[in-house]
Amino acid sequence: MRLTSILSAALAATTTLAFPTAKPTSYNTNSTVGPEKGHLVIVGGNLKSESIYQRIISLAGGYNASIVVVPTAGGDPSYDQNFTTAVAFRELGATNVTVLHTYDPAVANTDEFIAPLKSANAVFFGGGRQWRIVDAYAGTKTETAFNEILDRGGVISGSSAGASIIGSFLARGDTSGNDILVGDHTVGFGYLKNAAIDQHVLVRNRHFDMFQILEVQPELLGIAIDEDTAVVVHGDDAEIIGSTYALIYDGGFWSRDGSGGKYDLPEKKFYFLKAGDKYDLGARKVVETAAAGGDEL
Repeated sequence: MRLTSILSAALAATTTLAFPTAKPTSYNTNSTVGPEKGHLVIVGGNLKSESIYQRIISLAGGYNASIVVVPTAGGDPSYDQNFTTAVAFRELGATNVTVLHTYDPAVANTDEFIAPLKSANAVFFGGGRQWRIVDAYAGTKTETAFNEILDRGGVISGSSAGASIIGSFLARGDTSGNDILVGDHTVGFGYLKNAAIDQHVLVRNRHFDMFQILEVQPELLGIAIDEDTAVVVHGDDAEIIGSTYALIYDGGFWSRDGSGGKYDLPEKKFYFLKAGDKYDLGARKVVETAAAGGDEL
């Protein structure tokens, strides 16, 4: 395992000029919304549930699978191998976890830096500000190596900012603050095609924020995921796992008992899915639901 450290601030400023307008490449050219090979595990922030960690480990191939954790969104000056998410994976049994980080796209464009990714079974993007992931890795060999993990049938996962980067539209990508939904960075890595992903949605009362994006690009599918909750994707199949809810913005409405939605503004509709619910991303409809019980929204 290895950690590639960042260069000095002066060198980083110099190399920024070498990648002045880098944007993520369009990964997903499949006929499906999600990857035809591999899986996405998209977490809405504040990941606590062992079950979500274990799903990532299982989809990656088990406890000996190579998992690369990328903390770059966090913005700290440097990271070591004891980054919290890497420690959590190890405590739950993963034996081959590497922390990989740089802010410098020139470093990210080297064969030495991407070496851990060449044999990785999964990559996990940590939280923070999603534009930092774009600025560091877009258009580099590292981004290509991320893509190749899915091509090998591996896992792309992320929480909070690391969730938003998975969409084709980058929600909250503005460098001046995360309250701007359509900002100066609007292109995500596109592992989920024609989609925008928001996070912390219930805890931070972000229910209606997605409409700022959909007013600009109404063709997008909006998915807003609450904390400690994840959407697991393969092809057009999406399943909700974890603690609370994911909100779906597809222009329609659905409820577990068939009620509600009659008096809402047509252009402001969304609905809630919980653990066990399944959604067809291509058809944009709920296809299977968890059994009713307890408090329902």
